Amino acid sequence: MSTALPGTSLPVLADLVPARAFRGATVRDAALVVGAAGFVGLAAQLSVPVPGSPVPVTGQTFAVLLAGTALGAWRGMAAMALYLAAGAAGMPWFAEGTSGTGMPTFGYVVGFVLAAALAGALARRGADRGPLGTAAVMLLGNAVIYAVGLSYLAHDLGISLTQAYEIGMEKYLLGDGLKIALAMGLLPAAWKLADRRS
Repeated sequence: MSTALPGTSLPVLADLVPARAFRGATVRDAALVVGAAGFVGLAAQLSVPVPGSPVPVTGQTFAVLLAGTALGAWRGMAAMALYLAAGAAGMPWFAEGTSGTGMPTFGYVVGFVLAAALAGALARRGADRGPLGTAAVMLLGNAVIYAVGLSYLAHDLGISLTQAYEIGMEKYLLGDGLKIALAMGLLPAAWKLADRRS
């Protein structure tokens, strides 16, 4: 795994997209941010309800952490902030085609912003170059999403954190493990392909 020395920064996958193809880095970055928000919105529609829980199984967390890692901290955070703001304003691209802020799962969406920033910052240190580093990025990103999501879920439903864990996390750990395993293969493979082309 390649890691940056203290005070240094490595490129992320999005940096490999040539700015000249978009007539400049600003347009490229804006396109990547909008594209990543749309990608998460599409992944949110891959949704399976879970009996006894307001939290469906979706492709969102995987898409959020993949986007954050690929884009880097500030673009990843901007993409998830756009996703949150547009969904809160009425764009029906939260899980199951919902929108707005009046749902018990809204805390997970807030957590996406922080998790994408963290994943992107770790990617700048080279954490996504190998399987173990990628697993660490995904685990930490998921931890952030759950920390915010479960706290909000408990508050919104008026239940304890233990109860929130039981209905908002416990049933999802196996799926999270599968998503992490997929990312462990996908991101390092993307870097190998990029290295071959350069």
